[in-house]
Amino acid sequence: VQLQASGGGSVQAGGSLRLSCAASGRNFRKYDMGWFRQASGKEREFVAYISWSDGSTEYGDSVKGRFIISRDNAKRSVFLQMNGLKSEDTAVYYCAADEDGLGYIRCEFEWDYWGQGTQVTVSS
Repeated sequence: VQLQASGGGSVQAGGSLRLSCAASGRNFRKYDMGWFRQASGKEREFVAYISWSDGSTEYGDSVKGRFIISRDNAKRSVFLQMNGLKSEDTAVYYCAADEDGLGYIRCEFEWDYWGQGTQVTVSS
């Protein structure tokens, strides 16, 4: 499985960006998908998750209410709509996929596949 993230860029605080992640692989509709981020000098942080089975979602506390994760199985893609961006959202954003069932979804080591990352910079 290969994941290709895109959509990052620079935006002012309060603005919006939409990240996309395109996946290869025949069984995309059965992959749990997620987004993580890593700011400079910090550990990778869980951002959002969407289930393959029922589309249920979960968000990191710092983005809840501002970010929305969604997926389009026909396009083998997952999206992250980011609204109300803050300077502390500045990070490299990574999409991730899992095909064999997740334990603790917020743990990066539970995930099977990773994209290359896309930089998001929010200026205040």
